Amino acid sequence: MTDLSRPARPVILGQNQYGKAENRVVKITRDGDTHHIKDLNVSVALSGDMDDVHYSGSNANVLPTDTTKNTVYAFAKEHGIESAEQFGIHLARHFVTSQEPIKTARIRIEEYTWERIATSDANSKFIGSDEVNHSFVRKGQETRVTQITYDGENWEVISGLKDLTVMNSTNSEFWGYVKDKYTTLKEAYDRILATEVSGRWRFNWTDDDERMPNWEKSYEQVRKHMLQAFAETYSLSLQQTLYQMGARIINHRSEIDEVRFSLPNKHHFLVDLEPFGLKNDNEVYFAADRPYGLIEATILRDGCEPHIPVDLTNL
Repeated sequence: MTDLSRPARPVILGQNQYGKAENRVVKITRDGDTHHIKDLNVSVALSGDMDDVHYSGSNANVLPTDTTKNTVYAFAKEHGIESAEQFGIHLARHFVTSQEPIKTARIRIEEYTWERIATSDANSKFIGSDEVNHSFVRKGQETRVTQITYDGENWEVISGLKDLTVMNSTNSEFWGYVKDKYTTLKEAYDRILATEVSGRWRFNWTDDDERMPNWEKSYEQVRKHMLQAFAETYSLSLQQTLYQMGARIINHRSEIDEVRFSLPNKHHFLVDLEPFGLKNDNEVYFAADRPYGLIEATILRDGCEPHIPVDLTNL
């Protein structure tokens, strides 16, 4: 029973932020007849002295979300888009330094990659062009992501990728696991190992006085080392492969202190062909999309503390 004689506890405002989400901006850089594309999805979240707008509805400290949208497009022109990270840094610095009530800006960016279409000499003759440098096809391998957070003094940059599907058709085993009365899975000594990589890595650049990483080169190299580790690890478990992928990045990229992966095990089950009088010698598989094993872990440089959220769903 509610005690009506007891005064109600005060209600207070907790963490809050606001901004414009998913601003789609495409920047074309024209270098003569050769064009370059940067295709981003930019989300802005601002926080600071926002008590009054929640308690009384006063907008005195509120920069309209429409203005944040306009800033994204204006900055694409004024600053260009050298990289997703650099573009996010420009935006975060602007919002925190130009608006006194804003104490922290978080910029999340997805980047969609385009690659140039190679045209044949024969076809180019018919359209009257010797070389075509303005036609592109959208890459479908992965989406590049980054999150930049700035509080006026310190930076945190977490970058990564998602939706990168990889497969080893051999050099993978799975055996020696715990078995109970519900276990039906057969031990495998030669299996397909496939996963859809979702990974994030945190840079140790936190201060304007420090040397800023080369964001584009860093992404290219991290991706290379990650894929090489996947390909070169003779895997007895997906956990082992995950660790090797993260360790390879940490060991080769001094600008990165922390890596986190979320790897769904894209199961491939051997199809029983015996009813048809056929032997299946690790040749024909059923690719199951669900349910799937989900393997997740963080790999850290020794002495560093983890900062990447355990749940990557909204990062």
